[in-house]
Amino acid sequence: QVYLVESGGGLEHTGGSMTLSCAVSSRSFSRQNIGWFHQAPGKERAFVAVIVGTDYVEYADDVRGRFTISRDDAKSSVHLQMNNLKPEDTGVYYCAAHSAGTYVFARNYKYWGQGTQVTVSS
Repeated sequence: QVYLVESGGGLEHTGGSMTLSCAVSSRSFSRQNIGWFHQAPGKERAFVAVIVGTDYVEYADDVRGRFTISRDDAKSSVHLQMNNLKPEDTGVYYCAAHSAGTYVFARNYKYWGQGTQVTVSS
């Protein structure tokens, strides 16, 4: 069983920055591959980024160069640094523990946090 809790959401202006955190409770956090997903209003959950092991990362095309995913094994947490925020980044952000298969598909993640709301005003 893996438990995930997101934090750090809120309201930011276009061009601003925000850091989301995901606290992970797991017996083997260092072996967990953790991803972030974004669900915009009225849309399906979409892949944002994933960190695999300690240093392999993947990003969605629309966030590459603006967002950075990182992990802190000492604190069992994963962070998503979001820079140059855009109104289309608005939505609920979820972190999730990957189980198997391609990283970009939400169905390949077994455990999910409750989400944190991010609102970017224009």
